[in-house]
Amino acid sequence: MKLYEKVAHAIEERIEQSFYQAGEKLPSIRALSLTHEVSISTAQEAYRLLEDQGWVESRPKSGFYVVNRQKAPQQLPDLSRPTQTPIEVSQWEEVLNLLCASTTADIVQLSRAIPDLEAPTLKPLMRIMSDLNKHGGGSILSYEDLRGADCLRLQIARLMVDSGCRLHPDDIITTAGCQEALSASLRAVTQQDDVVAVDSPSFYGSLQAIKALGLKALEIPTHPETGISIEALELAMEQWPVKAILITPTCNNPLGYTMPVEHKQRLLELTSRYDIPIIEDDIYGDLSYTSPRPPSIKSFDTEGRVLLCSSFSKSLAPGLRIGWVAPGRYVNQVMHMKYVVTASTPTLPQHGIAEFIAQGGYERHIRKMRAKYHQSRDVMIGWVEKYFPKGTKISYPQGGFLLWVELPTDIDTVELNQRTMKRGVSIAPGVLFSASGKYRNCMRLNFTDKPSEKNENAIKQVATCIQEMVSELT
Repeated sequence: MKLYEKVAHAIEERIEQSFYQAGEKLPSIRALSLTHEVSISTAQEAYRLLEDQGWVESRPKSGFYVVNRQKAPQQLPDLSRPTQTPIEVSQWEEVLNLLCASTTADIVQLSRAIPDLEAPTLKPLMRIMSDLNKHGGGSILSYEDLRGADCLRLQIARLMVDSGCRLHPDDIITTAGCQEALSASLRAVTQQDDVVAVDSPSFYGSLQAIKALGLKALEIPTHPETGISIEALELAMEQWPVKAILITPTCNNPLGYTMPVEHKQRLLELTSRYDIPIIEDDIYGDLSYTSPRPPSIKSFDTEGRVLLCSSFSKSLAPGLRIGWVAPGRYVNQVMHMKYVVTASTPTLPQHGIAEFIAQGGYERHIRKMRAKYHQSRDVMIGWVEKYFPKGTKISYPQGGFLLWVELPTDIDTVELNQRTMKRGVSIAPGVLFSASGKYRNCMRLNFTDKPSEKNENAIKQVATCIQEMVSELT
């Protein structure tokens, strides 16, 4: 353990023991350095680490204060129990309705998985993009290498060291967002009518990619804290001809869990025995509330069977449309799939993001977003516990900005969304996250925005609609 980590751990213990109370001002950097007999820079690093982990917040010209941390919800969602039979994916109409729903300013968007686009830490990226646009010349208007810009692939390889991966830039292929990375990976390792095992609930974009390719989804029971059941997956693989596994094991969408390291290792060992590839969606991995971020499954892969997919859509901005995949042994197949679909990834944003990372802007932005989303999670959980009916079950995300809420079984969240939209609030119904339309009494909420009276009122409106539905049922 490094010296600054020891100092941070000591402060963390004092906060947990209530020596420092929520909202209380902490010792100054100079006082901390004197107390622990460390340098000013070490004290600064200790507070930076605590801020990354959501224990403290910095206030301009004032100092560091203890964050009011929300404890885990009293009731977490149940272990999911999907039908463990390969099925064709449905729910496209519901997904289409969500994607085409009104995005006007008068609608509070609790439904869409969009990061904070107003963050001041994004301004350097905008300046870099503007400068490249003015002075980049014809090179930024030309096709980029099929694999992607060398400068960006180099920076991605450096970033992935944090997840435990040792990648060469040539191991990486850039894509038009994570959706293309997932789709190209599925095309590379499956054929029509093949069975793909997925965690359940699962990201609707992954499910719709399975549908579009004529594949069948096999939903596996998933725990809200530890992820996909390895035991249930092994039983399913004994019974069905599973050709690939597609999961989001770190900062999962929609449940928010991060699989324990030992579970990730067991999953990789299982797929090695059956010689099955894993498509790992790591799009929220950099937004983990812990620092350093958790290791990816790919980091334990010595056989090249893991296709690691990610993008900058959640960590920076979706409009950049820059994703990537490290396909391991399937690099040639994925390269071919990319060529026949998009051929080349947009040049300007690749070079802009690469320069942003090289200048340290990405690290600063991620550090701020982790702390912001961590605090917003706690506030959102508090609102849901306060206003929603008793018996509501709430996830406890370990990263990202999405919350899963399980309501009483009689509440239909598709109908609930229709009601809340009339009140200026959109939610994401749970049926979107199942191949068969399960989780009709569940919903996903976005807590990207900084807590505000407007957002609290939006939660109140959702709660009011739920209460109306409960009253009508009784």
